[in-house]
Amino acid sequence: MARDQMKSSSHHSFHESHTPPSVARIPFEQLITEMLTQLGEDPNREGLQRTPHRVTESMKFLTRGYGMSVDDVLNGALFQGEKHESMILVRDIEIYSLCEHHMLPFYGRAHVAYLPNGKIVGLSKIPRVVDVFARRLQVQERLTDQVADALMRVLEPLGVGVVIEAYHLCMMMRGVEKQNSKTITSALRGSFRDDAKTREEFLRLVG
Repeated sequence: MARDQMKSSSHHSFHESHTPPSVARIPFEQLITEMLTQLGEDPNREGLQRTPHRVTESMKFLTRGYGMSVDDVLNGALFQGEKHESMILVRDIEIYSLCEHHMLPFYGRAHVAYLPNGKIVGLSKIPRVVDVFARRLQVQERLTDQVADALMRVLEPLGVGVVIEAYHLCMMMRGVEKQNSKTITSALRGSFRDDAKTREEFLRLVG
């Protein structure tokens, strides 16, 4: 998998590497001001005067994953020559992301496990790897695969399992307006896919 680069840049136009050089960039705050006008609001009224700035800062935070890479997150936290051979599972990792179709949030929990092959990683780094990909415009299916593939690439384990359970506001606030529907996705690699006992243990542990 290619290294996940893309660093944030200016105050008004962040994640600029996503924009083709030939496209003229409009300051983000100006875009929000225009959006408020299109919605029929007055961007100059007291409650909205700083809204373009606040939305800009909020979006920079919510999509900060574009400026993060798995390699940087795991730098210095990989431990070679470990004899540990049992499954390592981090459950109930909180995730917050934005649906790329409607730019509405989806949120839930990720369960991530791997079977070491002479190399382990600091436990706190696994939620950080999830954030690298969650803090972008996403679809849940791709997010699940990206976490699994990144850990397979960096840790070179015997296998990786990822399950994500999430609620999507694009289903809850609009469209079908179903408040209790939860989406579950999984990505199984290596022994988690090929060995029935490993797969069953993982799925049992994540419930």
